[in-house]
Amino acid sequence: MKKRTAFNAKKISVLALMTALGLIMFMIESMFPPLFFPGAKMGLSNIFSLLTLILYGLPEALLVAAARTVLGSLFAGNASLLLYSLTAGIVSVCVSRLLLFAFPKISILCVSIVSAVVHNCVQLFVYFLQTQTPLIFSELPYLVLLGVLAGVIVGITVIVTVKAIPLSVFERVAGEKEKSQTNQMEESN
Repeated sequence: MKKRTAFNAKKISVLALMTALGLIMFMIESMFPPLFFPGAKMGLSNIFSLLTLILYGLPEALLVAAARTVLGSLFAGNASLLLYSLTAGIVSVCVSRLLLFAFPKISILCVSIVSAVVHNCVQLFVYFLQTQTPLIFSELPYLVLLGVLAGVIVGITVIVTVKAIPLSVFERVAGEKEKSQTNQMEESN
């Protein structure tokens, strides 16, 4: 029983670290002007959600994405951020997990690109639902291109991170189920 508690404490610590790093990245990114469109960012804080998904799985990645988004909206003082980012973050993490499940040999880069494009599309759809302005869909091609660029940057960063940090570091923290996911992801890249 004691070992299980230690594992839980380690896992909680790593998830808190992923959330904190994602939040720091979000705060740094929010200091720069938007890219091309109002509110458009590279989404570098999603690095930590994708990394958590790879290391642990869907529930943990959803927890990190939700905690980071809620805390980020509180720190930024922007309630609309919560509506757009939380919805898009949860959907994109679920789509990433679905891709990893349906296509076990898929690359992290591909998952990251699809996730970023889905994230942008969901945010656009949420805006449409709020405003009932169909003209907003004229921005879709630009947001897809921006999503591809952001996905490439996030994906490459996650790949470099997984390759740079020895798997033994992740294995000490992750359980048996998570070990196989991490090994599988390393083999696909």
